[in-house]
Amino acid sequence: MNQPVPAPRPVPPDDLRNDDSVPVDTAGAQPLADGANDPQPAPGAEAPAPAPTAPAPAPSAAPKTIKPSRTAVIAMLLVALVGVLLILWAWRLGPFATAHERTDNAYVRGQITVLAPQVSGHVAEVLVHDFQRVAAGQLLVRIDDRVYLEKVHAAEAQLASAQAQLANFGQTQAQNQATLGSRRATLLAAQAEAQRAQTDLKRADDLAARGSVSLRERDQARATFESAQANVRKARADITIAEQAIKSTTVSRAGLQAQVQAAEAQLGLAKIDLANTEVRAPRAGQLSEVGVRLGQYVTAGSQLLFLVPDTLWVVANFKETQTAHMHVGQHARFTVDALSGETLTGRVTEIAPATGSEFSVLRSDNATGNFTKVVQRLPVRIQLDPGQALAARLRPGMSVVAEVDTASDAGSQAPQVPSAEPSTANAPLPGTAGQPTASPPAAVTPTESRDAPKATDAPDASGVAAPVSASDGSPAPAPAPATSAAAPTAGGSR
Repeated sequence: MNQPVPAPRPVPPDDLRNDDSVPVDTAGAQPLADGANDPQPAPGAEAPAPAPTAPAPAPSAAPKTIKPSRTAVIAMLLVALVGVLLILWAWRLGPFATAHERTDNAYVRGQITVLAPQVSGHVAEVLVHDFQRVAAGQLLVRIDDRVYLEKVHAAEAQLASAQAQLANFGQTQAQNQATLGSRRATLLAAQAEAQRAQTDLKRADDLAARGSVSLRERDQARATFESAQANVRKARADITIAEQAIKSTTVSRAGLQAQVQAAEAQLGLAKIDLANTEVRAPRAGQLSEVGVRLGQYVTAGSQLLFLVPDTLWVVANFKETQTAHMHVGQHARFTVDALSGETLTGRVTEIAPATGSEFSVLRSDNATGNFTKVVQRLPVRIQLDPGQALAARLRPGMSVVAEVDTASDAGSQAPQVPSAEPSTANAPLPGTAGQPTASPPAAVTPTESRDAPKATDAPDASGVAAPVSASDGSPAPAPAPATSAAAPTAGGSR
């Protein structure tokens, strides 16, 4: 059966229950037991379940410190150690420091030739295609040569004309020489006639003085003498004219010879232009994409195509801090990205005379007040070793990773020969300061023994001259084996 729900007990109004102004006498009040003020259920009703009580707050205490486990500590130490090792390995420091200097700022290089015509004209024939391999001297492109062929013919005609004028000059010169000889003969005849006329005039004067001849005959003889003298003067003038003609023709000969030489030069230039209508390969190699087309008008110097030679090398841009012990002749190796990590070998053949920034168009000015130190790079040329099959697959511009063994000295120095002349063979190369270098055994030369003023040679028990001190006569310390081997030569030369 359902039990009836008891009616709730009346609750005092809030204004009276919460009014603090009403005095309450609590002097004789007794504390009520827990639940005394709770509403009581009606008789016969089931007692409600007791409400859960909140746990009493614990007294305040210090926060607990969490200690990492031993496994976590070891893991963190291992991670830190691996990080440090990676940094040392990346920068080649500490235990990873080696004599191999490595850089990925390296590329394959080659002397790519730009093929361009030396004359202008329409392209008459294209004899090659893209990426074709060609031999040295092979014909690649032909330009229309009709205009240049006619220029050759015109130059040949001009040369023939100049040569004809020079040949005609020879005949003129011979004619002038003959004329001069004739004028000289005429002068001799005129002089003889004048001599005869002078004699006749003298005889006529004598006869006229004695009255043997008339005055008319005397005057006629005088006129004949004066005419003969005039003929002599005329003959001399003709000789002068002939001599001037010869001089004039001599000067003209030099001009005609110059004209012949100029015509020959013009003919040579015309033949060169005619030959330049054929564009040929200057060396063996492989062509790039052929950009010239049949019938295209090209001018002198315009790019037609590129020729890539078979001779290639590697240019590696090392940091300046990496070139301290790097010099010519050291072994090198490199990997090419296009060859899936295959390794090729070579040798250092050249080191650039300046860093790459020195050859730039716009160099930075570090005297402006703002300065940031940047590690410069020095280009190093690496020549490939012969006999490598993979070298045929290299192309200029490929990226490579180069590595130079700075501890290798094989082939970098020539054998040393002892000589009295000063030698610079053992001088340190740029960037090799601080490295031990092998020096040849010291040898005493005649010049060195002659320049030693405080030592004299005295034979020892073996008969070999030994150095003796000049001050007290005591024997000097025994020389080194290399020096003693050369001492007999020095003593004998003296």
